[in-house]
Amino acid sequence: MKLEIHEIQDKELWERFLLAQAPGALFQSWPWGDVQKKMGIPVWRYGVYEGGRLIGIAQIIKVSAKRGRFLHVRHGPIVANQNKAVWQFATEWLKAFAQQEQCWFVRINPLIADSIQNKALMASLGLKSAAIHAMDGEYCWVLDLDRSEDELLAGMRKTTRYEIRRSEKFSIEVIRSNTQKDLHDFLSLYEKTSQRHEFVPHKGINEEFEVFGIGGLAQLYLARQKGEVLAGAIVLWYGNQAIYHHGASVTSRIPGSYAIQWQAILDAKKRGIKLYNFWGIAPEDKLHHPWRGITLFKKGFGGRIVEYIHAQDLPVSVWYPFSRAVEAVRRIRKGY
Repeated sequence: MKLEIHEIQDKELWERFLLAQAPGALFQSWPWGDVQKKMGIPVWRYGVYEGGRLIGIAQIIKVSAKRGRFLHVRHGPIVANQNKAVWQFATEWLKAFAQQEQCWFVRINPLIADSIQNKALMASLGLKSAAIHAMDGEYCWVLDLDRSEDELLAGMRKTTRYEIRRSEKFSIEVIRSNTQKDLHDFLSLYEKTSQRHEFVPHKGINEEFEVFGIGGLAQLYLARQKGEVLAGAIVLWYGNQAIYHHGASVTSRIPGSYAIQWQAILDAKKRGIKLYNFWGIAPEDKLHHPWRGITLFKKGFGGRIVEYIHAQDLPVSVWYPFSRAVEAVRRIRKGY
């Protein structure tokens, strides 16, 4: 049957398909597209149809960076049943669309298993593994929440369990907030954290919190003691997951970050959410990876690794090798 691609403007149609096929695909969500629009980034939402039935979606953003222009389908495309014919049709269309937009390549990050079969599928479509480091939660740490509080505590590393208990002795106050004033305090702490740990701070956190907050899908946590903000986190509730998306803290022996994570886990359980996603971690074999410290922190809560196929690039222009080389050099220099 003939395949067609049409723009989608119906939010309910989009979200219904996404949550049925890939409930963890945060960056394909309608709210995330709205965040990008608020930041002035071009966004397109297209669906693949077969006989009038929606069988695939792709939310596309256009990235204009020093290393080149490209179309990015973060956490997508999402294709029902992993149909190769649909993948072939979608990638050919994306390539033509990238040429129309004068881009150098298309980057996709589908949340599909990092298997031999899927790697072979990507290669057969002309895609190649991207030179950039693992990002967008493609290699992440998750905690299943279908257990009692006591069972969750028992599954933690001994030191993590100790720090949670110690946070109670310090009378740390963990507050939940949706106010701009508290968000300002978090962003100030986040900026200091980025400088201390030498990472590039995420852009658009304010827009993200605003858009997801409207639908009750974002929660800001702050840990305070005697009026001082010790740590903060932004957790997104999307699909079947609670996603620990941003975090910040001061240098302190008082375990504010532990108190926040435990409270967020308990809140997720109350919401009936089945999975707490700590987001990206360092690969096991990368002992000097910049995320090594935060990885040890996240793994202390117990859980398991979830690994998706690495980002894939579809070259469009003769300039693609330049962009690839820049990303490779940056990855090596930063220790990823």
